Amino acid sequence: MKVFVATRPVDFRKGIDGLALAVQEMFGMDPFCGAAFVFRAKRADRIKLLIWDQTGMVLVHKRLEGGKFVWPQVRDGVMRMSSAQFAALFE
Repeated sequence: MKVFVATRPVDFRKGIDGLALAVQEMFGMDPFCGAAFVFRAKRADRIKLLIWDQTGMVLVHKRLEGGKFVWPQVRDGVMRMSSAQFAALFE
């Protein structure tokens, strides 16, 4: 599965429809393409993932209780993340 990470924080009041629109605007992609899209809040303790699973849109929201997510650097407008780094978001 391909994973795309927004390099700028988004308004976390957005739900599925708002984030699907953000996928189109920020990535220029179809939110129903089967990729996972990761969004972060201004506060580094929250992320949302948006994924089309062929039956419906899935929205996952995670908030850390005692820490902050550490993000790789953005170079040339792109954030590269290994599968291990992506998995670490949920550890």
